[in-house]
Amino acid sequence: MEKLRIVFMGTPEFAVGILDTIIKNNYNVVGVITAADKPAGRGQKIKYSAVKEYALANNLTLLQPTNLKDEIFLSALEALNANLQIVVAFRMLPEVVWRMPKLGTFNLHASLLPNYRGAAPINWAIINGDTKTGVTTFFIDDKIDTGAMILSAETAIEPNENAGQLHDRLMQLGSGTVLETLTLIEKGNVTTTIQKEHPEIKTAYKLNKENCKIDWTKSAVEIYNLIRGLSPYPSAWCFITDINEEWNVKIHEAKMILEHHEHAIGSLIYSKKEIKIAVKDGFIQVLSIQFPGKRKMSTPELLNGMTFSEEAKAL
Repeated sequence: MEKLRIVFMGTPEFAVGILDTIIKNNYNVVGVITAADKPAGRGQKIKYSAVKEYALANNLTLLQPTNLKDEIFLSALEALNANLQIVVAFRMLPEVVWRMPKLGTFNLHASLLPNYRGAAPINWAIINGDTKTGVTTFFIDDKIDTGAMILSAETAIEPNENAGQLHDRLMQLGSGTVLETLTLIEKGNVTTTIQKEHPEIKTAYKLNKENCKIDWTKSAVEIYNLIRGLSPYPSAWCFITDINEEWNVKIHEAKMILEHHEHAIGSLIYSKKEIKIAVKDGFIQVLSIQFPGKRKMSTPELLNGMTFSEEAKAL
C-alpha cells in the first residue's frame, strides 16, 4: 500500500469540508495551497480564504501563490515532496503543477460530470430544474473538468431545496467520495472512465449580474428555480419601481403559486404581510427581500415600514 503525502488545493468553505475530512481520517497533508489574500467588503479589509483560516487553525504548511508558474512557488511545492495532489474549488492548474506528483492530481467537482463543468455547478443544477446531481472525482488534464473520472456519487435535488442547502449536502457526499478515491489510490486499484462528449452537456457558467437578474416574463417555475438556485448567494435580483422611485433589490426566498389571473406581468400585489409578483402562469410570493443599503428582511418586516402604490411593479 502506497503511503500518501498529500498537497491540498482549494479556497471556499466547500473545500474546507473536504480538507477537514481528510485530516480527521489521519491522512498526511504536507501542504495546503489557497488563493492570495484580497481586500473585501466596504472597508476593503484583507480577507483570508476559508481554506487559509482552516490551515492556520490546524498548523498546516500554507502556500499562497499569485502565479502558479512562478519558479519560487514551484520550488516550494516540489520541496513538499507530495506524491498526490487533491483539488477542490480552486483554479485551473498549469501542466507543470498537475503533473508534478507521482500518483497524479485529482479534483472533486460538485456535479455528475460531464454535466456542469465550470464555476457554479450547484447553482446551475437548481436553476435548470434538475431533479438529481452529485459529485465526481477525476484526474486533472489540460482542460477544465474534462479529465478521466474515478468515482461519482448521486443524490436527489429536493423540489424546494436552495443552493446553500444543496451545497452542504454535496460537501458531505463529496467528503465520502474523496475518502473512497484515496483508498483506491492507496491500494493501486484505480480504474478510470473517459468522459464522453455529447451535444446535450449542460455548462455551469460563471455567475454574473446578467444571469442572476430575474426575467419576469418567464414561467413561475423558471423564476422560482432561479431564486432558490442563487440563494443564499449571490442572490437573484430585479428592479422594483413605484411612481418616481426605483430600487435594485435582491430576492432571497420565495414561493411559487400557479394560478390563472388577469394582472399584468410584474405587477406587485401586496397586503400588510404579503407581496406577490404576477407572472404569466401565477405569482411569485416574496418571503425575504433586501433593499439597497438595508439588511435582508422578511416580507412582513419590510411592510412594517414601507408601503407601495398601485403602480408598483417588478422589472
